[in-house]
Amino acid sequence: MEQPAGARVTDGQPDDVVGRAGEQVESLLTASSVNGVAARERAEELVRTLTSLYGEGLARMLRILDAAGVLEQPLRDELVADEVVAGLLLIHGLHPDDVRTRVESALASVRPYLATHGGNVQLLEVTDDAVVRLRLLGHCDGCPSSSVTLELAVESAVQAAAPEITSIEVSAGAAKPATGGAPVIPVSALRVRLGDAGPDRSSQWVAVPELGQLGAGEVGGFSVSGSDLLACRIGADLFVFADHCPGCEATMAGARLQRRAGQPVGSGVLTCPRCRSHYDVRQAGAGIDTDGLHLTPLPLLLRDDVFTVALPRTPEPAPA
Repeated sequence: MEQPAGARVTDGQPDDVVGRAGEQVESLLTASSVNGVAARERAEELVRTLTSLYGEGLARMLRILDAAGVLEQPLRDELVADEVVAGLLLIHGLHPDDVRTRVESALASVRPYLATHGGNVQLLEVTDDAVVRLRLLGHCDGCPSSSVTLELAVESAVQAAAPEITSIEVSAGAAKPATGGAPVIPVSALRVRLGDAGPDRSSQWVAVPELGQLGAGEVGGFSVSGSDLLACRIGADLFVFADHCPGCEATMAGARLQRRAGQPVGSGVLTCPRCRSHYDVRQAGAGIDTDGLHLTPLPLLLRDDVFTVALPRTPEPAPA
């Protein structure tokens, strides 16, 4: 079934309780600095004292539950699956999973997104000095979203699951992936270390639950947090792009999704309704008619059964 990209939905809001709380604490600490170094130090000591108190209380709660025999594996899994609870457990060193287990779980959460573009990620090792070594595999070689994928999908997932990680390194080895023999994404396209200067961190993960309503073969347009998106579904796979045709510099509203001629079932082409430019959905929006044209793919993750998309962060208004 084909459907024009006409519907628009209301802005989604990211669910990041821990992140917002951390930003607010830092903002308040910064504000306290106006009254001098001593005021800042007192505010920081207050935060440390409260954090220590709540951490001790949380640890005692877990010990009580464990002693009562109710902290079995299903309950443990449910606790660590909640991002806020898991964040608190990490802060206080109470998380039941070791670093490697948490990194593996984080990578598993981004694999569905990588797979929709024919890619994958392999964990090589987690070193004793908290360095994560990865290899990205698949058909993303040359894709303009490769660095975005690492920055917003892989890196953010690993950092959230294991904040004690000091750096992420991508192997330069040319090992063959498990299927297809596709090349490794070039290391030059990736930010290797978390501390290095890299792309501006001007993106945010925004929940767009309406994406889950798209049926197979459907195309939809969405307006979210000031950004216009174009989404389509091929089978069970969902793809999201910026709603902009590089061929005619216009919106893709009204685009149609079709099977690519001569390609197997499961291939997909988006056609601009204005300039008739064609873009290969599974090749991250690569132009078919003209070299160099490329839709802008947006990282997409499924978090707590809700689709979230990485979008440009709305600039803070300038102070009056």
